[in-house]
Amino acid sequence: MLVLRALLYYLGIGLAAVVIAPLALLLWPLPLRWRYHFVTLWNRFALWWLGITCGLTHRVAGWEHVPTDGSPVIIFCKHQSAWETIALPPLFPPQVLVFKRELVLIPFFGWGLATLNPIILDRSARHQALRTLIEQGRERLARGLWVTLFPEGTRVAPGSKGRYNAGGAMLAAETGIPVLPVAHNAGVFWPPRAFAKRPGTIDMVIGPRISTAGRDARDIMREAESWIEEQSNRLLAERACQPIEPRKFP
Repeated sequence: MLVLRALLYYLGIGLAAVVIAPLALLLWPLPLRWRYHFVTLWNRFALWWLGITCGLTHRVAGWEHVPTDGSPVIIFCKHQSAWETIALPPLFPPQVLVFKRELVLIPFFGWGLATLNPIILDRSARHQALRTLIEQGRERLARGLWVTLFPEGTRVAPGSKGRYNAGGAMLAAETGIPVLPVAHNAGVFWPPRAFAKRPGTIDMVIGPRISTAGRDARDIMREAESWIEEQSNRLLAERACQPIEPRKFP
């Protein structure tokens, strides 16, 4: 049943992408913020449809740490599944994602991403990728946009830790823009590279903003990594003590 529900989920979000992506391309001449709110309708639908088909919902703690004065931040988020890439854009103010070049080549889904002016990196050229991140990240932040990245670079299983790349911390150190750390346990319900999803409630925690002005990139990354890993392990331990109850589906 979990596989059948996941199949229904992917069918629904795939059809939604077929509808929204071509319209997003037609809206390209409009301001980015207008396009952003339109394209993220797909994200909102995907989260709603995930609850309907797979019984998987979410809750967020730490909203008090999100700036309300319109100032940008750089989000460092734990990367355990595809869920966070869907959830972050509609949860926070307009932001640009940092991701690998191959994603924009995916029909419909990649087209929608491309309309949001993302920072696209070529992982095969590491030094050039770092320059691209710093230059384009600085430009996006100057426009008041948030920048969202996954320091580990790739998805890791719950309880595991990937190598934290320093690019985001270097961007933060050079611009003095605060880092907003985010932890979650999405991988418990939507494991990396898994098709089926377990029903339950994903917990996401937003941490206190990390000041970066006048600080070394390694110091910034150390503080962010420590907080993200500590909170991710805490959420995993709490979930391990609370077995997932079966849910009734429509």
